[in-house]
Amino acid sequence: MKRDSKLSGILHVLLHMAEQTTPVTSELLAQMMSTHPVVIRRTMAGLRERGYVSSVKGHGGGWTLTCDLNQITLAEIWRAVGEPALIALTHRHESPGCLVEQVVNQALDTASREAEALLIARLGEVTLAELSKDFHQHFSAHRSAAHRSAAHACQPEDPA
Repeated sequence: MKRDSKLSGILHVLLHMAEQTTPVTSELLAQMMSTHPVVIRRTMAGLRERGYVSSVKGHGGGWTLTCDLNQITLAEIWRAVGEPALIALTHRHESPGCLVEQVVNQALDTASREAEALLIARLGEVTLAELSKDFHQHFSAHRSAAHRSAAHACQPEDPA
């Protein structure tokens, strides 16, 4: 099973959108994500249907967040984008009559379902606001570290 990065990608897009004060075009979002604008529009459609985003066509148009970041969880976003696979574990199916293969597949199925249920529950506890807060903390730390490094690298130390 191929790994699916749809959830990660759309969360990335939504956090970028949260930083904007004006609508963001599919073209700009696609550029940020190194993909095609059609992929962005298809993915955003599920979010629009649930009322998390809106879009306006034409000059000055684009995508806008319409939800409170505190009120939307990662599980809700996961559902809105079609519930992509969270666990990429596959089974052998070369010998369906083999009892060993059946037992192994059953054990893996059970473990996968249990792990996915835990993961979905955890996604239901995390809001977009929490991700945004984490981003801002990382950004501040990065900016401070970069500023200190640049100041030390580019300017002589103050003798005072």
